[in-house]
Amino acid sequence: MKDRLEANIGKFQNPEITAKGEPRARVRLTHPKTLWFNTGTLCNIECVNCYIESSPTNDALVNISADEVRSYLDQLEKRAWPVTEIAFTGGEPFMNPQMIDLARAALERGYDVLVLTNAMRPMMRKNMQAGLLALNAAYPGKMTLRISVDHYDASLHDDERGVGAFGKTLAGMKWLRDNGFTMAVAGRSIMAQSEAESRAGYAAFFAQHGFDIDAHNPAVTVLFPEMDVSVEVPEITTACWGILDKSPDGMMCASSRMVVKRRGAASPAVLACTLLPYAPEFELGETLEQAEQDVALNHPHCAKFCVLGGASCSA
Repeated sequence: MKDRLEANIGKFQNPEITAKGEPRARVRLTHPKTLWFNTGTLCNIECVNCYIESSPTNDALVNISADEVRSYLDQLEKRAWPVTEIAFTGGEPFMNPQMIDLARAALERGYDVLVLTNAMRPMMRKNMQAGLLALNAAYPGKMTLRISVDHYDASLHDDERGVGAFGKTLAGMKWLRDNGFTMAVAGRSIMAQSEAESRAGYAAFFAQHGFDIDAHNPAVTVLFPEMDVSVEVPEITTACWGILDKSPDGMMCASSRMVVKRRGAASPAVLACTLLPYAPEFELGETLEQAEQDVALNHPHCAKFCVLGGASCSA
């Protein structure tokens, strides 16, 4: 937070206007497509640049339960949101002991399921493997596991995730490949490389290991820009849509919401954005009805990651 204030002093303070007094851009929930659930912030590793500060000890967001997920799926039906995808992120989702039940709750209602994972030891435990195999057999083609591969070069990946992490993730991906799972990949943008060079590198990596993953499809191989709050970014005004030739309907908060459960909270809460789990101004309430309100783009991530970076967490 200190870095954010120093880099963007005076900015991102008022949800209605920018530091220059211009009307701040807002986004309506126009076409809800994905409902995200944060399964908890615990993770088996601690990455250098983890935006949510996941680690083996961080339980700021606690494990969400299958019953809580079902409650929000009931709300989806009641509110008639046209959601087609239920997505799970963490932390590491397979650290949540109910992860298989969470996925099953969504699959049995007909939703596509996306699980973000590092494909390491938590996913490779026998009970998780058995559960995944059962789900993939019962709901073929309905579940995708998006694997975090920060870079196709093992040393660069391990610089972020720890020595030996690349090999463990690769072993998990090979198990998924051999058992017929649909995989996608999430990587990081490297400033020294063009996007074309990055995608060519991932394509060679996928071909080397026989992974049926399209490196050139941005919805399948997702390359995220770095989220550095210490970098100064411009505030997004209502005029920016025309200047940048972008639409508010293309922002993540126009098509998704995320459910989290904070440590000590009696109930889960619904957030505007998957990237801002700790920013209280992006907490919209406890219900999906409350979460239908507009979202002010009042954070550096809104500008750098979504509007200027054009990134999306979902396919």
